[in-house]
Amino acid sequence: MRMTGALTAAGVASGDEVIVPAYDTGELARAVVAAGAAPVFADIDPRTYCLSPDTVGRALTPRTAAVVLVRRFGYPADTASFAELTTAQGVLLVEEEDGEGLGGDVAQRRERARYLDRRLVGVATPAPADGHRYQRYVVRVPGNGRPDRDAFARLLKRRGVACEVPVPTPVHRMREFRRDEWVLHATERAADETLALPSLDALSPAELRRLVSVCNALGGLLQPA
Repeated sequence: MRMTGALTAAGVASGDEVIVPAYDTGELARAVVAAGAAPVFADIDPRTYCLSPDTVGRALTPRTAAVVLVRRFGYPADTASFAELTTAQGVLLVEEEDGEGLGGDVAQRRERARYLDRRLVGVATPAPADGHRYQRYVVRVPGNGRPDRDAFARLLKRRGVACEVPVPTPVHRMREFRRDEWVLHATERAADETLALPSLDALSPAELRRLVSVCNALGGLLQPA
């Protein structure tokens, strides 16, 4: 893995800890293990899905060798805060893209995102952020958690709208990494509620309008708990 090589080249080794997000597929945590180190999970900022500087600060120990900061879905991460934190602690900061939708027309994606932001109801649209590139357009489905989100996703697919749960199981709940000490409320809520809608790069104006129509017809049926 590329991340394993980067960590090994930076001197990360057996006995070290590397802080990574649990709102992820598990690849980063496995790369840390392959480098001989132990993954430590910190919670995310619920608006951007990137690691939260405060929770990372609380997760630091004398064994911490690195922090892996992932820019999720095109959201900008708080790089300055992390650089200050890791420099003060003598810890390596590794920045990583989540790998989705790195190409495409960013200006066009932002325009289409604004269109959806103004028109979608029944779901929570992405939190605004300067520099957001909308590599994925991720909404939250309100209600009682995962059952509502999953039912909503099934209905969208039946109506021909592609969608995907970006993180079905947060990494700290996977069997290979599960430990009772991980308390990551923002991560768990995001894993229960988030849904990635079709890529904004591929949607025609007519498809955008249909997406709004289908989502709004279904979203109006969901009520917050």
